[in-house]
Amino acid sequence: MIAVDWLLDSDPSLRWQVLRDLTDSPPEVVAAERARVATQGWGAQLLALRGDDGLWAGGACFPADFRGDFSGGQPWTSTLPTLQLLRDTGIDPDAPAVRTMIAAVREDCRWEHAGQPFFAGEVEPCINGRTVAIGAYFGEEVDGIVARLLGEQLGDGGWNCEAENGSTRGSFATTICVLEGLLAYEQATGGSTQTLAARRRGHEYLLDRRLFRRLSTGEVVDPDWLRFSFPTWWHYDVLRALDYLHATGDAPDPRLAEAIALLRSKQQPDGTWLLEHTHPGAQHFLMEDGDGRPSRWNTLRALRVLDWYGSTVD
Repeated sequence: MIAVDWLLDSDPSLRWQVLRDLTDSPPEVVAAERARVATQGWGAQLLALRGDDGLWAGGACFPADFRGDFSGGQPWTSTLPTLQLLRDTGIDPDAPAVRTMIAAVREDCRWEHAGQPFFAGEVEPCINGRTVAIGAYFGEEVDGIVARLLGEQLGDGGWNCEAENGSTRGSFATTICVLEGLLAYEQATGGSTQTLAARRRGHEYLLDRRLFRRLSTGEVVDPDWLRFSFPTWWHYDVLRALDYLHATGDAPDPRLAEAIALLRSKQQPDGTWLLEHTHPGAQHFLMEDGDGRPSRWNTLRALRVLDWYGSTVD
């Protein structure tokens, strides 16, 4: 409860999710707190950062003035990552300011790849998966992107942005982006037997690998995936995968035992989890106090995962 109290002493975007996921608060209390996201704190700040063109930093995936220099990390200030962050805040998609914002994106935002409309998607499944998640959340039609993603699933059940360059094996990062998108699409529209089947195959891709191990050798694929980040952007880590699986509402799978043990091991004596791996690149503003410090976003997600898993954490 000390950690929950700490989480409640924060931004509306966190508070409403804490009330929903970690307390017995009545629905009307949760809804009232959620309504504040569009007018107070981080949600309101993000909305206010749109330019006169209705976009963020003048671009879809990248700022308009970006020239391909990744030496300082990827910039996270353009329209795609900002909409992803707004979705993370749980902003009410029906709030008037949000409807105005989404209309501008629909009408005026075009992908750098070939000028496609934003909600038509582009060619990379890691981008298109996030676009589906955003579009479904904000009530936009993304059927065309979903159809493309279904046709791009690889034989092992995963997805990979490098498939167009010949890769035949799934990528954890691309796969989690697509899975989150398909889940959001199903939640918004009911989905189809095809989307459900594809998502189930994607589940198996992650679960067969215990969320972080090579199927062939059992080795950890990337030690960075054992360090928890927020925002995640397009990156993969174990907490992101666990939070996605929690969001499905499915019963926990026995193959999650090792990942859950990792999650438990990272809880601090005060009940919190740390921010461990901030992804480099320009951001609008910081929502956390930095790596090595207690993280409200990681703590919220960890606690709701463990609650879903049916575990009691001391």
